[in-house]
Amino acid sequence: MKKLNWTGFNEAVTYIVEECKFKKLTGVYGFPRGGLCLAVALSNYLDIPFLIHPKEGCLVVDDIYDSGKTLNELKGLKDAEFFVWLSKKQPSWWNCYEVLETNEWVIFPWEDENQAIKGMEEYYATN
Repeated sequence: MKKLNWTGFNEAVTYIVEECKFKKLTGVYGFPRGGLCLAVALSNYLDIPFLIHPKEGCLVVDDIYDSGKTLNELKGLKDAEFFVWLSKKQPSWWNCYEVLETNEWVIFPWEDENQAIKGMEEYYATN
């Protein structure tokens, strides 16, 4: 199990800001729940609108690229940029701050550790 902290979060935000600061973005959309913290921070640092719904030309963010199911929902969004904090696969059409070398379960700093462990157990019991 990999437990992340707010320092790592801030480093990921700084990286994404540097990659996107000269792009013309219509706003930032974060997938509920994992992408919301990133989206709020990036909205502030990039001084762009926080979006309730994704739209053309926006920055789409999420906490992790695992199976790809979530991010793939918006893959065809015109002129959008896609970033995740962590990716369990080498990025192809999306970008990430860090690629995980293992397939271990991740606990993000905004998650309750006990709930995250319960979620991990439920996930592995059904998959």
